[in-house]
Amino acid sequence: MTMTRPEGAQQTERSSRTVSDSQHEAAELMMPHEANILGHVFGGAILAMMDKTAAVAAIRHSRTACVTVSVDRVDFREPIHVGDLVVMKASVNYVGRSSMEIGVRVEAEHLIEGVRRHTNSCYLTFVAVDKNGRPVEIPLVVPETDVEKKRYAAAQERRRRRLEERKAEGGN
Repeated sequence: MTMTRPEGAQQTERSSRTVSDSQHEAAELMMPHEANILGHVFGGAILAMMDKTAAVAAIRHSRTACVTVSVDRVDFREPIHVGDLVVMKASVNYVGRSSMEIGVRVEAEHLIEGVRRHTNSCYLTFVAVDKNGRPVEIPLVVPETDVEKKRYAAAQERRRRRLEERKAEGGN
């Protein structure tokens, strides 16, 4: 299907940003009020941190307000303990017209021993919106390294599956 522009409308070239332009890293020391009776940090506390860390990367990329629209499967591989430093690393993996997938890697560091371990990763989808909450077009992402290109391709496949699932569920 060929789209035609309205008469007099000019084609605008879409800007782009590299993955490194919007990456964000955050760290927080886990305290007792964030833990269950076993001394393990609540999964919800980690999810909230992931959402905020990913939001910073999304806003940096789009330079506009963004809302979380989905969080892919989250598996907690190992517990995070009170006293651990939780380090979150967020990167834009893929960009559509107004949506983007942000990957977040979570690591827990035992500060005394100096050992850091990967506890989980997650993919969050954000949509850039205007002041009325309507989606707005955002810059493309340009993966530069082999790792970024691999993440981009994997994110495209996840997006395809998400759209298929939404369609099968009767969504738009």
